[in-house]
Amino acid sequence: MQLYTGCLQKRIGITAGICILIENKPEKKGDRYEAIYSFYFGDYGHLAVQGAYLTYEDTYLAVTGGSGIFEGVTGQVKLQQLIFPFKLFYTFYLKGLKHDLPQELLAQAVQPSPAVEPSPDAKACHPHATIVGFTN
Repeated sequence: MQLYTGCLQKRIGITAGICILIENKPEKKGDRYEAIYSFYFGDYGHLAVQGAYLTYEDTYLAVTGGSGIFEGVTGQVKLQQLIFPFKLFYTFYLKGLKHDLPQELLAQAVQPSPAVEPSPDAKACHPHATIVGFTN
């Protein structure tokens, strides 16, 4: 899945991993998965996460490690399901960062909504709308 800054003006990279369906919850109109995957932030490194991913309510996954500027980081990431399975909004709560995050990763986030879309330049991966070494 493609990953963008909170303002949706820059393409950061991708998320990649596995989600295994554990249980269908028809009464909640969703599913429960076990998720193990990573967020790739180009030359800055990656974050690994795991835990229960619920498609019918906000979910918190544990940050289990990282590389690059995220080496030694712990914490959690909140997943807000906007449109299953294609549109999620992530909020990171990180502990143990050794340095301040780069400014281009700290853009003011848009309000989560099914209608929000990345900028056309970010979608097209134009150089001015991507981070350094973004993962495609």
